[in-house]
Amino acid sequence: MTDEQLIRKYLDGDIEAFNTLVWRWQKPIYNFTLRYFKDREHAKDATQRVFVKVFKNLKHLKDSRKFSSWIYQIALNLCKDETKSKYYQTTSSLDELKDSKNFDVSSETDSSAYAGHNPENTLERRELRSLLERALDQIPAEQKEVVVMKEFQGLKFIEIAEILELPINTVKSRMYYGLHALRKILDKWNIDKEAIAYEL
Repeated sequence: MTDEQLIRKYLDGDIEAFNTLVWRWQKPIYNFTLRYFKDREHAKDATQRVFVKVFKNLKHLKDSRKFSSWIYQIALNLCKDETKSKYYQTTSSLDELKDSKNFDVSSETDSSAYAGHNPENTLERRELRSLLERALDQIPAEQKEVVVMKEFQGLKFIEIAEILELPINTVKSRMYYGLHALRKILDKWNIDKEAIAYEL
């Protein structure tokens, strides 16, 4: 069943349809907030707040075909607001997330797909992810958010443009400069390009 169909059923009074939307979207939204806060508990709390906003405002969504862009816009605005308020402390790394009880975060953050469950390879991939996270924090925020949405969330340029309410060419430009800045940082740190290619 599509998001549109679920939204229609929910608006017709089927609460289970909304629960299905939550089940479908909780992992990508959790992973998205995680990129901002780097703290699993804060990311879980932020994800819950995103769905509270979705629950309260879904009836105001004019075009249900744009639900994916709309929910990411809610998540992005929430992350920005909380970042500005200095609500969170970036004390945890992505590698502390896999034992989350409420969310399955095994997709973007799971290294086993490439590491083949080899402990040494897994450790190396964790180190690479940690370095990449540090590099992401050093590029301009407007570039970082585009890189995260495109490379880690798998969104299309047109979706990112809708989320950010920007021309698609501006989004592509931010993506280009963001990747260029990242690669310069990684080159400076002597990070092998082929190794980091699995992460970016």
